[in-house]
Amino acid sequence: MKILMRADTHYSIQYTSESEKPKYTFSQVLAAVAVSMGSMIIGFSSAYTSPALVTMKNSTDITVTDEEGSWIGSLMPLAALAGGVIGGPLVDYIGRRRTILFIAPPFFLGWILIATARVVHLVLTGRVICGLCVGVGSLAFPVYLGETIQPEVRGTLGLFPTAIGNIGILVCYVAGKYLNWYQLAYLGAALPIPFFILTLMIPETPRWYISRGRNEEARKALQWLRGKNTKIDNEIRDIALSDAEIGNDDINLRELFSIKYMRSILICLGLMTFQQLSGINAVIFYTVEIFDMSGSSIDENLSTIIVGFVNFASTFVATALIDCSGRKVLLYISSVIMTITLIILGSFFYVKLDLKYDVSSLGWLPLACIMIYLLGFSLAFGPIPWLMMGEILPAKIRGGAASLVTAFNWLCTFIVTKTFHNIIDGIGKAGTFWLFGCICFVGIFFIVIFVPETRGKSLEQIENKLTGRASTRTRRMSSIANIKPLPSGC
Repeated sequence: MKILMRADTHYSIQYTSESEKPKYTFSQVLAAVAVSMGSMIIGFSSAYTSPALVTMKNSTDITVTDEEGSWIGSLMPLAALAGGVIGGPLVDYIGRRRTILFIAPPFFLGWILIATARVVHLVLTGRVICGLCVGVGSLAFPVYLGETIQPEVRGTLGLFPTAIGNIGILVCYVAGKYLNWYQLAYLGAALPIPFFILTLMIPETPRWYISRGRNEEARKALQWLRGKNTKIDNEIRDIALSDAEIGNDDINLRELFSIKYMRSILICLGLMTFQQLSGINAVIFYTVEIFDMSGSSIDENLSTIIVGFVNFASTFVATALIDCSGRKVLLYISSVIMTITLIILGSFFYVKLDLKYDVSSLGWLPLACIMIYLLGFSLAFGPIPWLMMGEILPAKIRGGAASLVTAFNWLCTFIVTKTFHNIIDGIGKAGTFWLFGCICFVGIFFIVIFVPETRGKSLEQIENKLTGRASTRTRRMSSIANIKPLPSGC
């Protein structure tokens, strides 16, 4: 059959063979692993206070009060808030890869300061430095992966940061059983080295190159990511068209908060709110103390190792499911699991401490609840808000909006970790976990009503849906659909 088109249509239709289907190329996997090594340091940094504070308070090398201990735990997320603010301009102006690369040396310096400290102020300084790097990294990692990985495998590879970040938590918990606080910090100082080396091996994102007019470098980067035998003409054209439509003008604050972009930003902020107010960082930062408060019959340090292993293993369940079941279904299941386990854990504390019943036969229950809670969290609410931040924020505001969302996330983290003991003093242990459970319950309705499904969609398709913008490609395809056949005699 012959298809005749008007000469002014200018659109190429290209057949894609079976061999050109999206695949897990070595280059994409390497990029995901390299970036995710930074998440291992973030996980290690988050879990550090759980085993370290116990040995720090009993150490003869340093004196730490309870108030100073709470600041050691909460200063990192507070500094990460500031890191999130400065991370947005960095990823836009110096590039995604270079931003990721530049946080490795300060990470090393921060851990060395903690390891060699003999006064608490040096420990606090090291936590601030690490916190700044955590904030910048937690913003840059999902942006980089969102712009480099193909839509069909973006869910699976996009969960690498969470999976490897959970390895960092597990390593910290296991090592914390055998190492004291400063030996554990030396271990933390070793982690930025492989992270730095692997990041040197990956390219900048093609989208950032194109936004800077460096089209040839963009083509080389995309070819490296997709494989040398993969045809990239369509994809590079779509990126260029998208960049041409949004322009290269600097985004101002008024435009950032315009109605056009507000839906995407509010969805990200909502996901981050329910992620952090679920109480996850209170559980991670104070795991040992929670088991101590519960009077669990299982050794606290052994419990943290079990918790860390469950947290790590459950991410692989999410990795296996996310590209076949979608983001929204997993978020829904995650919220239900966390709600139920937190209500049960709160009820355990209520029966034990308020009603004064003997619950020694239920000494296993706190560990079981926290294990299932972490399974639910790691299934979706841990990784997906970060994954979706890299997916649903429009290209024009991605740096600034990601900065805002990341800073807000770490603000929530700081509030939860710093006030955890104050909340317990105010409404009791049972009330605290019931409060977190009620927040998770409200999160179910937020997911059902507001969160879109992004599985298998390109960044352009997601942006068009959330902003209501019809792309150049869509308009050109519409013009093709409306072409009338030319007379056969022509």
